[in-house]
Amino acid sequence: MIHESARIRHGVTQTRNLDFVVGPPAVDPSKHCPARSLFNYFSVAGKQLRLLLIVVLISLFSFGTSRALRRDSGKVEPIGSFTEAAASDALKKVLEAKGYRITVGDGAALCDIWLRAGIAANASSDMQGVAYTTIPESSFLGVITFPKPATDFRKQGIKPGSYTMRYALHPVDGNHLGISPIRDFILLLPLAIDQNPNTKPKFEELTAMSKKASGTNHPSPLSLVMTDGITAWPSVIEDENGHLVFAANMKTAAGAVLPLALVVKGVVEQ
Repeated sequence: MIHESARIRHGVTQTRNLDFVVGPPAVDPSKHCPARSLFNYFSVAGKQLRLLLIVVLISLFSFGTSRALRRDSGKVEPIGSFTEAAASDALKKVLEAKGYRITVGDGAALCDIWLRAGIAANASSDMQGVAYTTIPESSFLGVITFPKPATDFRKQGIKPGSYTMRYALHPVDGNHLGISPIRDFILLLPLAIDQNPNTKPKFEELTAMSKKASGTNHPSPLSLVMTDGITAWPSVIEDENGHLVFAANMKTAAGAVLPLALVVKGVVEQ
């Protein structure tokens, strides 16, 4: 029983007794039909599932795009000329006046590189599986210095120190299938035994000299890669295989630009 005061027309306040039953509110059957509730549940669930699917697809697309576009994973900065006392004057003379220091994500120096200035280049050819068709085999491309132990493309150890870089091609045989999409690579030679940048050793001699860099029965290679898709020069990027690639423009003796992309960190996937 609830008492309610109400003012009536004659200005007299009366008290009325109001009786009611306390219980659940009235239910509209049309809004609480089991079939409709089930439909509404799946409608909401379907929207949430579609939203989740869209988020997943966007994430996968973004990941794939970032890999395809080769995200930055290091840093390159200019350094001074190559002044190592063990190098001959003839070797120092053909190097560019400025070099490049490559650092990795944590800021640690990976290597220093000095490229050759004015490399003698051939006319372009259509050699099968070759990307750098204008570079003569065994050409001296520059010097690379590792401040601490590193690894070549075959997972072999590289001792700290300076090495010359010579251009070579994988032999067309069954021993080198699947190593790289292209045949082009660089062989590292100990600086002490490669003082004349104008020589062009035969392949057998070149590999024998490079074995002294690896200390094994196999030469010490660094892989060259295609320059397609690289837009910044110089730069350090990570390619679709997770390899750290140094990209820079060399100059030929005729003054033409020769783009070069070299794996400085990463190993063959076999």
